[in-house]
Amino acid sequence: MPYDYDPQNIFAKILRGEIPSQPVLETEHSIAFPDISPQAPTHVLVLPRGPYVCYDHFIAEASEAEILDFTRAVAEVCRMTGLCPGDGKDGYRVLFNSGLHSGQEVPHLHAHVVGGRPLGPLLARD
Repeated sequence: MPYDYDPQNIFAKILRGEIPSQPVLETEHSIAFPDISPQAPTHVLVLPRGPYVCYDHFIAEASEAEILDFTRAVAEVCRMTGLCPGDGKDGYRVLFNSGLHSGQEVPHLHAHVVGGRPLGPLLARD
């Protein structure tokens, strides 16, 4: 399935340096910075630098190096924020929104790393 990447989306502008950000982590293929509307005490966005709309687009077209770097960047943000259960902490959630029904607001793949309080159920129960 083809994806149309919009190079004018806000994350593309951040990656090009047109909009300032406060990175907490930068790697060859990824960048992470605090969400401007945090939903928890810790809420960090992790983006691949490449032009990928969503997770399945990324997995289908990214290089092995990009996939590995992004995966490790997400893990490093979890460690840096002090949320890892393996370190005796209370945990975190990593969330990807893909497409309209998910609530994806920016058409550039990004992981939300959230934690610092009880997050409740993943989805509202009907």
